[in-house]
Amino acid sequence: MKTKLFSFVLMFTAMVSFAQQDAQFTQYMYNTININPAYAGSRGALSIFALHRTQWVGLEGAPVSNAVSINTPLNSNNLGLGVSVINDKIGPTHENIISADLSYTVPTSETFKLSFGVKATANLFDLDVTRLNPADDDPALHDYSNKFSPNIGAGVYWHSDKAYVGLSVPNFIQTNRYDDNEVAIFKEQINYYLIAGYVFDLNSSIKFKPAILTKMIKGAPLQMDISGNFMFNDKFIVGVAYRWSAALSAMVGFQVSEGLYIGYGYDHETTNLNNYNTGSHEIFLRYEIFKNNNKIITPRFF
Repeated sequence: MKTKLFSFVLMFTAMVSFAQQDAQFTQYMYNTININPAYAGSRGALSIFALHRTQWVGLEGAPVSNAVSINTPLNSNNLGLGVSVINDKIGPTHENIISADLSYTVPTSETFKLSFGVKATANLFDLDVTRLNPADDDPALHDYSNKFSPNIGAGVYWHSDKAYVGLSVPNFIQTNRYDDNEVAIFKEQINYYLIAGYVFDLNSSIKFKPAILTKMIKGAPLQMDISGNFMFNDKFIVGVAYRWSAALSAMVGFQVSEGLYIGYGYDHETTNLNNYNTGSHEIFLRYEIFKNNNKIITPRFF
């Protein structure tokens, strides 16, 4: 029989998995390749991205995520290629997700393009049983050390330099991480994403971009992120976001040079979890080289 601690950890992990599933990033719009493979190469540059997120600071076992990606167009043949790694740690679980993305883009007008993408993923899931301290050792738990599972995904991304709409499913295969009496306690569900955004030129020095992300998961409430960002003089960005019935966020960013951009986000929980943590923090860097200035005239929000 497992201890109360073990049951609590599994319930917490299950809660996070059903509510959050894929790693959640407030500033997803700067690294859309994590959720939509059609994004690969869409910026017309070799784009290198790194992010660290600490969620629910002060709550023991809360998620800590790291993401690194690189994506680029391939010559001038309308192909894009991307590789990304996500490291996610929640309580006694540790997950590494390695993905490769391939996209193909066709023009639909003078300003818009339509990209199609496919994603192949390798998932390594590890359960640290030493942190559970069960009263009676359960041999079945030892089968969850660096457990490998493959997955595939796909997406479409319609975009210009000022607007985008994307629909994607990063993982088509459902995977049970842990079964108790043939009932899935920790299960990776299929995540459906719909994203959209548009950049308004308010004047010669100020741009405004509202954006939305809708996330649909079977067995979980519809999740919606609504954000608004202002860009000043193509250098400084400030904005706010609201994750429906979950968190209120503040975001800032600075274009240090033509190629280097740094951003920071803070989430304030709006649920009862706010009583047990001091918020969530994420910081990221994006560096781009071989930029094609004929395609991207000014820095973009996405």
